[in-house]
Amino acid sequence: MYRIVSKEQAAALVKDGDCVYINCFLSLSHAEAIHQAIFERFQATGHPKDLTLMSTAGFGAGVEGKLAEAYVEAGAVRRVINSHYPTMPSSTRLIAENRLEGYAIPLGSISHAVRAMAGGRKDFLTKMGLGIYVDPRLDGPAMNRISKDELVRVVDVDGEEYLKYSLPQPDICIIKGTSADPAGNITFEDEYMYADALAAAQATRAHGGKVLVQVDRLTEDHARPRTVILPGILVDVLVVVEKEPLSPAQRTLAGHMHVPPEHMDYWTACLTAGALARRASQDQSPRIIGRRAAEELKAGDVVNIGVGLPEMVGVAAAQRGLLKDVCMTVESGGIGGLPAPGRYFGSTIGPDMVCDMASQFDFYDGGGLDICFMGALEVDRHGNVNVHRRPDRYVGIGGFGNITSASRTVVFCFSFRAHGLIAEEQDGQVKIVQEGSIQKLKEQVDTISFSAEKAKERGQKVLYVTERCVFRLGEKGLTLCQVYPGVDLQKDILDQLSFTPEIDL
Repeated sequence: MYRIVSKEQAAALVKDGDCVYINCFLSLSHAEAIHQAIFERFQATGHPKDLTLMSTAGFGAGVEGKLAEAYVEAGAVRRVINSHYPTMPSSTRLIAENRLEGYAIPLGSISHAVRAMAGGRKDFLTKMGLGIYVDPRLDGPAMNRISKDELVRVVDVDGEEYLKYSLPQPDICIIKGTSADPAGNITFEDEYMYADALAAAQATRAHGGKVLVQVDRLTEDHARPRTVILPGILVDVLVVVEKEPLSPAQRTLAGHMHVPPEHMDYWTACLTAGALARRASQDQSPRIIGRRAAEELKAGDVVNIGVGLPEMVGVAAAQRGLLKDVCMTVESGGIGGLPAPGRYFGSTIGPDMVCDMASQFDFYDGGGLDICFMGALEVDRHGNVNVHRRPDRYVGIGGFGNITSASRTVVFCFSFRAHGLIAEEQDGQVKIVQEGSIQKLKEQVDTISFSAEKAKERGQKVLYVTERCVFRLGEKGLTLCQVYPGVDLQKDILDQLSFTPEIDL
C-alpha cells in the first residue's frame, strides 16, 4: 500500500550504492522536490553516496547544479548512464575531468533494456548499435578512462551478430505524474509525455526496489482505468507538491487543446525556439536548410525530427501547409501534431496520441518511419556522421542511433561550416556573407554515430543538406548533387573541403 510522505521521507528511502532510475526526458517531467530533498540530505549527512543515476534522455535542466545535477555536483554520485548529455553540464564536466564514471548508451537501447528488466530479464539483445561507437570493437560506451564497466558486448546468436546490453537494475525509481486517486493510481494529464514510467516502475519492483512518485494533487474520485499510466500497486510513496496551472501554450503540449495544422505557427511562436530562433535572426542558414530539407517530405510520410537545427524542418513544413499531409512523431512518444522547439523538445504541440517511449522505439525499429531529419556535428567523405562527441566533450546520441538506422530516408541537416557562418538568401539567391571558421565536412570523422556502410547495406536513401548545397550517399561516399543558386561551386564548396567529393549535378 502506498504512503503519502514528505519529500524528506521519500529521499530517506535512497540508500548508499543504489541505482536510481530517473523517468524524464531532457528538461521535462522532473520530480523536482524529491531531487532537492536528496541533495539537501546529502549536504547534511553525506548520504546517500556512491549512487548510480540512469535515465534515457538526460536528467538536467541545462544549468549546473539543478535537479539531480545538484547531488551529482555535490559528490553523491559515482556513475551516470544516459543517452544525451547537453542538459547535464555538471555531469558532463565531471566526466571530462575523470571525477565521475559516464556511459553513453543509445536511448532506444536503454528504453528497451528497462522494459526487458520489467519482465525479469537482465540483458537486452539488439542489432542496434552494431558498426557505430557503442560497439565495443570500436569505442564502446565508456566516456572516460575511469569507466570500466562492460555494459555492451558482441554476441553471436545462430550465426548472427547482436549487441548485448547489460545495464544495472534500478533500486529506486523516481517519477513525476500529475494526479493520484484514492487507490494511488497515477494519471499524467498535465505531463507532456509518460517516458517509460510503467516499465521503469515494474523493473524497479522486479528487483525489490522502491518507486517514488511526485504528483501535483490528490483526487477524490477514482481515475478511469484507461487514463491510469501507473497503477497504485507499483507505487511505494507519494509526494504531493502543488504546481502553477499550465499556460495556454503548455496546455497544447499536454493535449488539453487540439491544434489544427494551420495554427502551428502561432503556438510555435508562443513557445519560442530559444537560441535557434536568435541565431536564425542573424544567420539565415537554419531557415535555408529547414526549407530545403522539407522539400523531401511527401504526402503520407511518417516523420521524426531531431533536436536543434532540424526543428526548422517542422517550422518550414508548418509554414508550407504540409503538416496536414504528414504525421510527425517524436521519440518520447508523441504521434501527430508538431514536435515542440527549444527547451520544450520532447513534447508535441497538439499530438494525436502519446505512447510510452519503448513502444515508440518498437515502431521505429520495426520500420515505421518513412523519413527522419537529424543534425550532424561532423560528416566525412565516406558519409559517416558524428553527432555524439565534440572535441571537448560528449554530447550523447539520444534516439539518433535507432532512428537513423531504421528510417527509409535519412536527411542530415547541418551548416557547411560552423562558428561565425552567416548566409543570406534574397530573391532565391544564396550568398555566403561570412565563412565559418570550423570545418564540419572532413576526411574522416573522429567517431561514428551513423555508419554509411551499414546504411548502404540496408538500402537507405541518405541526404546531407546544408545552407549552400546538398550531398547524397553514393557508392563511393559523399556525392554533390545540388548547388543552390548564387553559390559558387569552386569558391564556396570545393575550396572549403579537404577532399574532392563525387559530383553529379
